[in-house]
Amino acid sequence: MNWQYYIDSFKNYLRLDRRMADNTTEAYLRDLYKLEEFGRLRNWNIGPTEVSEVQLHDFLEYLGELGMSTYTQARMLSGVKAFYRFLRFENEIEIDPCSRIDSIKLKRNPPEVLNIDEINQLMDAIDLSTPEGPRNLAILETLYSSGLRVSELINLKVNDIHRDIGFLRIHGKGNKDRLVPIGKPALKNIDFYLEEIRPAVNVKPNNEDYVFLNRRGAKLTRVMIFTIIKRLAQAIGMKKAVGPHTFRHSFATHLIEGGADLIAVQEMLGHESVTTTEIYTHLDQTYLKQIITEYHPRS
Repeated sequence: MNWQYYIDSFKNYLRLDRRMADNTTEAYLRDLYKLEEFGRLRNWNIGPTEVSEVQLHDFLEYLGELGMSTYTQARMLSGVKAFYRFLRFENEIEIDPCSRIDSIKLKRNPPEVLNIDEINQLMDAIDLSTPEGPRNLAILETLYSSGLRVSELINLKVNDIHRDIGFLRIHGKGNKDRLVPIGKPALKNIDFYLEEIRPAVNVKPNNEDYVFLNRRGAKLTRVMIFTIIKRLAQAIGMKKAVGPHTFRHSFATHLIEGGADLIAVQEMLGHESVTTTEIYTHLDQTYLKQIITEYHPRS
């Protein structure tokens, strides 16, 4: 498939012929590695000279699904386009698959993504003097630390927290389980809530196993999570339309923009039907924890 051969040739071209700065060169190369990773994710089993316009469009659509801004998508596309111009110049390909890519409009409008400062502002706006404060902080930390869907968060159970290995067992779509790393700040806030706040709650029957409860002792609803985040956004004057999914998209975007492997992020988000066994087969715990530690802003 020779991806590395062509990428190395492109690297030499940028540095020697184009005399590009090291930072620019490395940015272009990261874009190509993301494309290669996506190809493995989609089981293309082809080299870069065989990639089609349709497949490139699929790549861009996927970046949008992960929450990438249109600016970031455009920047990544520029690196890919430079690569294929190089291959065409070297007569490695007859037709440039990027030649008409400008005419393709992304059908999906990427959702809002928060930067780390905005996330910190939302967390800092939480009133920790109230019983709900530590709970809400634990909720936001968990959403951003592990990229959970809101349904996965409200259904998280105490026994799903595996502190010894730093993972959550998530019961996702289609009744498929996956293991997701959770950062130390999130675990610390969950433990504080469970040990100091939750024992004072009069838990309703059949709600004992759930981590996050309302003041009446029942499992939180999706609407309540949206309300918590909306009120915090209003408190700091945030203009962006934010909700639980905003933290999920921010989680994915920050990891990928930081250099994390697409396939690792895919596994953690649970986009595919992945069983626990398959997680151990494809990406072991140590590797997933390494991804979080290296690339997550609040690892």
